[in-house]
Amino acid sequence: MVDDERRLTGNPTRRSTATLDVMFSPLFLKDAAERAVATFAQTLVALVGTNAVDILSVGFADSLKAAAVAGGLSLVKSVAAARGPIGDDSASAVRLDG
Repeated sequence: MVDDERRLTGNPTRRSTATLDVMFSPLFLKDAAERAVATFAQTLVALVGTNAVDILSVGFADSLKAAAVAGGLSLVKSVAAARGPIGDDSASAVRLDG
């Protein structure tokens, strides 16, 4: 729908304005934060767990760093999903309402 508006109005910035509106919507911020926190926690638990059973020897500080990177990448994915063709206000790359 946004691409149609850009084509009809000839305004190349129309899509970026719509994307910023989506990225600062309460639903997007909630979704993106939830995903980033979940990814951070899952990565941290996985690394600490593998260290506990001596599968992988990683210190706690390094585990925190890796979890922070994973959480950051989750945020990047959410932003990329907002720029995608779905067009809803969520941070998901797939349409959730069916």
